[in-house]
Amino acid sequence: MAVRAVRGATQVDADDRDQILEATTELVAEVMARNGLTTDQVISVLFTATPDLTAEFPALAARKLGFHEVPLLCAAEIAVPHALPRVIRLMAHVETDRPRAEVQHVYLRGATALRLDIAQ
Repeated sequence: MAVRAVRGATQVDADDRDQILEATTELVAEVMARNGLTTDQVISVLFTATPDLTAEFPALAARKLGFHEVPLLCAAEIAVPHALPRVIRLMAHVETDRPRAEVQHVYLRGATALRLDIAQ
């Protein structure tokens, strides 16, 4: 099996704990489903949030989905002027037989604007 990186992002309407957890849960579930992954295949996940999101750690949503033995880390995105606000991103390192070209990156809600070339 190869190690691949899977990217994803979503956007919330407000810096609200429930919104952050709901959107992150949706994002993680979609990444897993579209790539046919189990938590045993996930090596680690890095979550970032734009500086305007501080109400909760996005990684908590992954823990609630069963990522108990997966190393998770949250970090703040750099504050780029005119960047899309209220965005949660992830980069998961996974073991998979899929070729790099078949890895499904997932961009949801307003974050589809970040990658119009691959957004679903």
